[in-house]
Amino acid sequence: MDIRKFGRLPAGAMIAAAALVVLAAALGWRFVGQDGWTWSNDDGEPVAMSTPLTLEEMREAAEASPDDPVAWQQLGFAYFSRNMFAEAAEAYDTATRFEPESAELWSALGEARVMASEDDPLPEAALVAFRRSVAIDAGNPRARYFLAVEKDLAANHEGAIADWLALLADTPPDAPWERDLVRTIEQVGELRGIEVASRIETASSTRNILPMQPGMTVPGPTTEQMAAAASLSPGQQQDMAEEMVARLAARLEDNPQNVDGWIMLMRSYVTLGRTGQARDALERATVANPQSGPQLHSAAQALGL
Repeated sequence: MDIRKFGRLPAGAMIAAAALVVLAAALGWRFVGQDGWTWSNDDGEPVAMSTPLTLEEMREAAEASPDDPVAWQQLGFAYFSRNMFAEAAEAYDTATRFEPESAELWSALGEARVMASEDDPLPEAALVAFRRSVAIDAGNPRARYFLAVEKDLAANHEGAIADWLALLADTPPDAPWERDLVRTIEQVGELRGIEVASRIETASSTRNILPMQPGMTVPGPTTEQMAAAASLSPGQQQDMAEEMVARLAARLEDNPQNVDGWIMLMRSYVTLGRTGQARDALERATVANPQSGPQLHSAAQALGL
């Protein structure tokens, strides 16, 4: 994300916008990132990549499968990573037509519309997309972040900080956007004379997502990994996703007490359209972690299981 477009904003809004650099990288991919994976093998080394597709090839692939939201999403990310924001918005908009219940697609569309705007730091069309995203998934981090930016731009600085703190409380420890989110809260708080240090500490200490367990990768991919993944064909992307889900399931067989991992596996199965296996994962997780039954069932309910 190019934060120079925010130079004409009030200082508080410019600070908030700067943190979107990491948020954009961490939240913008359907399979890689949404479920908290990095793209690596069991030894932590990057997986070998196929020869990347050119932008023109990706466009041709999307047009050859006009009703495939994955192909249009890949194209949207490819455009976005090249700072072609208007084209990214167009591709994401097409993807939402064929997958209208994807919170990730709507939030990606909203961000692309923000970046494509020449004269409005948060255009109404972007807000419509972010609101649609949270209507589908109230926890979508990117949409929540931008909707808090809306409050900050409207001079509701306390409301914005409160929303960012709520997002921090829901952010997995060591998530890629955590540091920049905290920095945003600190800087806007300092600029507006709002005490935030103790509130950041409270939000960080009362998270409802467990830390990643030994043997699990740190949440979120790098920008380079996502850019490389965006160049894969839909079939290659599907194969990659299936491989990572299988690897996660195998790790949970060895470490069934990893509640956060079971939630990740359920979400992954739902993303792949395998609701039967998601329900089976819920059952196995509950048997292995009866004390965490309410947390597991709450997550399952949010996934529509």
